[in-house]
Amino acid sequence: MKLIKFTKKGIYCIPGKFYLDPWFPVDYAIISHGHADHAKWGMKHYLCHDDSKAILQHRIGKDISIESLPYHIERTINGVKVSFFPAGHIIGSAQIRLEYKGFIVVFSGDYKVKNDHLTAPFEPVKCHEFITESTFGLPIYNWSEETVLQQQMHDWVLHNQSINRTSICVGYSLGKAQRIMKLLDGLSDIYVHSAIHNINEAIKSSGIILPQTKLWTADTDKTSLQNQIVIVPPALLGSNMIKRIPNAATAICSGWMQIRGNRRWQSVDAGFPISDHADWNGLISAVKATEAEKVYVTHGSQATFSKYLNEIGINSEEVITEYGTNEDENVETVTNLNAS
Repeated sequence: MKLIKFTKKGIYCIPGKFYLDPWFPVDYAIISHGHADHAKWGMKHYLCHDDSKAILQHRIGKDISIESLPYHIERTINGVKVSFFPAGHIIGSAQIRLEYKGFIVVFSGDYKVKNDHLTAPFEPVKCHEFITESTFGLPIYNWSEETVLQQQMHDWVLHNQSINRTSICVGYSLGKAQRIMKLLDGLSDIYVHSAIHNINEAIKSSGIILPQTKLWTADTDKTSLQNQIVIVPPALLGSNMIKRIPNAATAICSGWMQIRGNRRWQSVDAGFPISDHADWNGLISAVKATEAEKVYVTHGSQATFSKYLNEIGINSEEVITEYGTNEDENVETVTNLNAS
């Protein structure tokens, strides 16, 4: 049965007459999460998870036509049963399950199988066809447990405090920033850039509790930042605003940091391999748990990951999409620009 097809506008559900995370304007878009490569402006109507609704309204526009559903609750659209399941990627992220005449397709969007104790944990969903990302689809990527990451970051911040340095953490404003806040909560005051502050406010409007933070602006008294933590989006790396913070140490929080030594990242002092995506083993375990007869591999290392799945007996095919154009990849691009 052909339930979906990959088109120039995005992933199209044939009987449902709607799209999943389309990259061009369509009449009806079902959105997996709020990152800009998956949730774009211009759709006539949006459907997302409850916790993504305020995020989409903040990022796309308050006046958009939008509805939302909690996890596990079905809605039937033109005969297709649609439901959301936790993806573990960021707050509000969801796998989109489609069922039509007993045939099931799951679009995972972006996902992470390790529990970060902030995002609803990933839930595998059995299906006939599974669409998976492969951002870190190489065997070299193997994430540490959350407790290990937390200890590493705590040690770094505490060392900075011992020599009166301000700890600046660089992470994407939606997802990564909230994860950093969770990891460092309680060590000191946490200041965040307005881009992160505004996202935090949208998230909290859905009833989600986040660690307490303070808004950091160009007018913030520099002395109040000493020995504290400042979280900024990648676009600020190397900016005058950061340079005005005296005696600061800067760390990039990105999955890419696992294999790319700090020497290459000339504009920073440290790096922590923190990712909101599944690592190699996480991708494999997620795919196997679906028991899917066919797996479509999208953005990232799709050639390598798809080839491996076929080698272990899982029917797989590469699909070219326009996903993966922000988040961690922005960290690499901005850093290289500032290091050159």
